[in-house]
Amino acid sequence: MSNLHYLFIFLAVVLLFLQNPSRVHCHTKGIRTRRSSGKGLLTNMTRVQYSEEQFMKWVNFVGSLKHSVFKAAKNKLVASYTLHVDKNPSAGDFTSIQEAIDSLPFVNLVRVLIKVHAGVYTEKVNIPAFKSYITIEGDGADETIVKWSDTAQTPGSNGRPLGTYGSATFAVNSPYFIAKNITFQNTTPVPAPGAIGKQAVALRISADTAAFVGCKFLGAQDTLYDHVGRHYYKDCYIEGSVDFIFGNSLSLFEGCHVHAIAQSTGAVTAQGRSSMLEDTGFSFVNCKVTGSGALYLGRAWGPFSRVVFAYTYMDNIIIPKGWYNWGDPNRETYVTLSLLHIFIHKNYISVPNMFNFFWIP
Repeated sequence: MSNLHYLFIFLAVVLLFLQNPSRVHCHTKGIRTRRSSGKGLLTNMTRVQYSEEQFMKWVNFVGSLKHSVFKAAKNKLVASYTLHVDKNPSAGDFTSIQEAIDSLPFVNLVRVLIKVHAGVYTEKVNIPAFKSYITIEGDGADETIVKWSDTAQTPGSNGRPLGTYGSATFAVNSPYFIAKNITFQNTTPVPAPGAIGKQAVALRISADTAAFVGCKFLGAQDTLYDHVGRHYYKDCYIEGSVDFIFGNSLSLFEGCHVHAIAQSTGAVTAQGRSSMLEDTGFSFVNCKVTGSGALYLGRAWGPFSRVVFAYTYMDNIIIPKGWYNWGDPNRETYVTLSLLHIFIHKNYISVPNMFNFFWIP
């Protein structure tokens, strides 16, 4: 099991702990916990000790389960062949990314590297479900850009609005996708507060086992649709205004820079976990959050939304409450927004141990 899975297990334990406050009696220097033994044994424990004990119980329990989400992905990392995309027809195999993808067999079973040379590619890209094992690699995120400008209200081929799902500049529907050193952009401007139909996705990932390294995701409302599956983001830059990282995947963001461009009030995440049985959630580790406006770390899109910020620097733009319940007070019972060892500029606290501080409003 990965550290991410342990982290989610720990948060589940903490949530259960807070939902049963009658079992815990706070004192000045510790917690007195009543054990459910026949003798009614009382022991004094600190909050840290109690949390660690419960955490290890759940680690042992969940570690014994045969759960599909913990199975290793049988990936293929070495490319069998390489295709080149270049704006200059004489310098590459194709002049657009979609042409390169369309050239692959309907069912692709080998790793294919699509090398996208420097340039701005104004196109809408879709990777079908059976074209797996595709790697898209640019010449650098600042040098290789794919962009489009659809929104949720843009009419589709059938005359109906595309919706948020269909607005993506770059859509991935196949597993084992990898992207490196490229920018995905939706050029729709930042919408006015409360505007309808202005969701504009830069990239949507709707498949399992995807990785993004050194990429940029640029947009405003709903920039990165982290839809479903297990995803890893390393050293990426993600920019937006409202809910600009959203979806219901199980994702780790490591060493990423999250930047808000909200005009007034914005939100980093909108995680869509719909039940306690779902092993989904977002974890941000060794990241930084910067930008403008007043910023929520998350909005509870799902009734069991789960987001973790660990060892992360934040500008002093974070709204003190931290998160918004999406107008549903019931979600305050189940939503998990945790801050573990946060360094926040001129605000909040610095925590030296992951067990001695948790914030689940």
